[in-house]
Amino acid sequence: MPLQPVMMSQYPDDDADTGVLTKTRPKTKRPPRYKVLLLNDDYTPMEFVVMVLERFFSMTHAEAFDIMLTVHKKGLAVVGVFTHEIAETKVAQVMDFAGRHQHPLQCTMEKEE
Repeated sequence: MPLQPVMMSQYPDDDADTGVLTKTRPKTKRPPRYKVLLLNDDYTPMEFVVMVLERFFSMTHAEAFDIMLTVHKKGLAVVGVFTHEIAETKVAQVMDFAGRHQHPLQCTMEKEE
């Protein structure tokens, strides 16, 4: 028996549209970032600031020393840029640690522009 050509209309469930379905995903936006800043004061020992930078910001001794000098000379320095939750945690850790050691070291955060 010879093969007969199959017409598309022979299959009523078959749609005439044979496109590819595509989903447009919303473009994911990078979460806002926050700068963590250390502020200078006249009472916190430089060695303590270096220790804080090494401990809470994973800096080498040389990096921490350079940042400490920047804080000392310029009055403040950015010590890291993080998501809101991480920045908030870092600030709380530094402030708690400084308070427990009776140093007035100040650490703040601000939104990166």
